[in-house]
Amino acid sequence: MADAGEDTDRTWCLAEVDIFCDLSEPEMAAIAEAAPMKSYTAGEMLYSPTQPCEVLFILKKGRVRIFRVSADGRALTTAIITPGTIFGEMVLLGQRMYDNYAEALDDAVVCVMSRTDVHRLLLADARISARITAILGRRLADLEQRLSDSVFKSVAQRIATTLLTLTTAQPPAGPLRPVARHPQIALTHEQLAALAGTSRETCTKVLRDFADRHLIRLARGRITVLDSDRLHDEAG
Repeated sequence: MADAGEDTDRTWCLAEVDIFCDLSEPEMAAIAEAAPMKSYTAGEMLYSPTQPCEVLFILKKGRVRIFRVSADGRALTTAIITPGTIFGEMVLLGQRMYDNYAEALDDAVVCVMSRTDVHRLLLADARISARITAILGRRLADLEQRLSDSVFKSVAQRIATTLLTLTTAQPPAGPLRPVARHPQIALTHEQLAALAGTSRETCTKVLRDFADRHLIRLARGRITVLDSDRLHDEAG
């Protein structure tokens, strides 16, 4: 039998998720019991077209990149998942991911829920079901914007857009983590290039140009945004 500390740790995974915002403690405990935690290391795949999974993930820690690969080998990032967000291969939610990859950008911890439990505990609750529908609608709109950007924006514009997306996707500061004066993004040039749909060499060239113009500051595995307004202008 789990002790109180273990119960708290399990339900903490759900407490940060908006779709569960008004559930009672027994309801939260039932969902937590059906959603065990699993860890992934940075760079590890949560699922891929060759290893699809019929589960719902709730991200507790880290960031996850959802992407597709075109026929010519180009990767298109369709979503950057941050803590407190749901994602996964859920045909029952009208969201097919058989053509998609999910990659941990950092060491990540997720809660995993089976198709049966999603039906039993989530879709049967009108409150949660409506919120899931709204989340998937917003994600579809984001995907359409990314597809448009990949066609009409230059590489420099895509990199600027990706940097801005990552700064706004960071979790809010808590009482022990004050807001930094300048947002910092923990990514390598190779990871950022993959997110922006370009080569590492081209990404590095654009980042150095941004750094020379004092829009950003570069450090090993970290990018600091110094001037968000001018970066917005660069994003187009």
